[in-house]
Amino acid sequence: MKLQHWLSLALVIVVLDQVTKQLADNLLTYGEPLAVVPSFNLTLLYNKGAAFSFLNDAGGWQRWFFSAIAVVVSAVIVIWLKAVGAEQRWTPAALVLILGGAIGNVIDRVLFGHVIDFIQVYYKTFYWPAFNIADSAICVGAAILILSGWFLQPSNPAS
Repeated sequence: MKLQHWLSLALVIVVLDQVTKQLADNLLTYGEPLAVVPSFNLTLLYNKGAAFSFLNDAGGWQRWFFSAIAVVVSAVIVIWLKAVGAEQRWTPAALVLILGGAIGNVIDRVLFGHVIDFIQVYYKTFYWPAFNIADSAICVGAAILILSGWFLQPSNPAS
C-alpha cells in the first residue's frame, strides 16, 4: 500500500477519535459515570498528564512536553512508514494506529491543555484508568508492533 493510503488510515483514526471525544465532552457530565453495561461506563475525565494520568498534577509544563514528544514520534513514524517494504502489512498497520492515536491526543493537548478521556472499564472495585479511542489505537498498534516483531520476522537461514 502507498504511503498516502496509510496516512489516510491514520486520518480516519484521528477523525474518529476527535468526534468521539467531542461527543463525550458535549453529552456527558464531568466525572459522572454513565453505565452502559456491567463493567463498562462512559465517564468524562480530563487528563493533563500522560498514560494513566502520569504527571497529571505537574503544573502545566507537561502539556508542551508531551505535545513535543508526540510531534517527534509522529515524524519518526512517517519516516519509518516511507521505509517499510511493500511486502510488510503488520508493521505499517501498527505504525498507523500509533500515529493516529498520537495525533489525536496531541490535538487535545494543544487545543484544550488536556486529553479528553471517556471510556471506563472496571471489575468490582478495580477501575482501569479512563481512556479514549486514541489511547486504544496506540496500545493496539504497540501490541501489533511487538507481536509482529516476535512472531512474523523472517527466519535467518545463516543462523
